[in-house]
Amino acid sequence: MLYADDILLIAPSITLLEKLLHKCELELLWIDMAVNYNKSCCLRIGPRAEVVCNGLMCLSGATIAWANEVRYLGIFIVKSRTFKCSLDRAKRSFYRAANAIFGKVDRVASEEVTLHLIKSKCIPVLLYGLEVCTE
Repeated sequence: MLYADDILLIAPSITLLEKLLHKCELELLWIDMAVNYNKSCCLRIGPRAEVVCNGLMCLSGATIAWANEVRYLGIFIVKSRTFKCSLDRAKRSFYRAANAIFGKVDRVASEEVTLHLIKSKCIPVLLYGLEVCTE
């Protein structure tokens, strides 16, 4: 899956994931681009999600470590037996934005104005990427 310069590789096994990674590395090399290994990580989803594995070996000799949570396009995907997203950061961002509004308007603004600000500034923060979450 590609979006701008973000690539998400999905494979049914670690062996196939490593082969797919190598193919991508070669293609990127061909167009004079490279994988940023410092910003890359692996995540397992499925019945064997809790099994500990060595990092993926790249063609350059670098390894890509396994993570418990991955951010892709603002969505946090969590290691699990089934596909799961974490909404914790979205909720924190929502509360932060709402508290900032309440702190600025205090009791000066009407309820209508306050609700309009919440609707236009806070709700989008909470709903961003929600359609990918199955829960």
